[in-house]
Amino acid sequence: MRAYTPVSTIMTRNIIAITTEEDLERVEALFSRNKIRHIPVMSNGVIVGMLSYTDLMRISFSETSDDESESVDSVVFNSFTIEQVMVKDVVTVTSDTSIKDVVKILANREFHALPVVDNGNLEGIVTTTDLLNYMLKLI
Repeated sequence: MRAYTPVSTIMTRNIIAITTEEDLERVEALFSRNKIRHIPVMSNGVIVGMLSYTDLMRISFSETSDDESESVDSVVFNSFTIEQVMVKDVVTVTSDTSIKDVVKILANREFHALPVVDNGNLEGIVTTTDLLNYMLKLI
């Protein structure tokens, strides 16, 4: 691995982001439709949280049949706000952070995505999938 290659070379630039005002049902549809697992949460142009698909699924557990699960999810999703479900203490990196440093952060933490922020602007997101795809190109 080229240890000092900047994360900007592998990060996802076309970011789907949400605001704290979003509806959790709509957010669940964003996850499904776009086949993503992490969404930055923005407020007034600043990242204030991260929401993962796992966070969302954690609140939608139930022991219902598949026929009823959609209506149960709707009730559950309407019981929570984005701010109640999102991770608030977001760790970010800059676009010139090395891939090696990103790997160290993700290896030592309990999350799988890092927003890439330069001068307060959300520029991208890097995930463990991005890192694995990078590794595949090297071997």
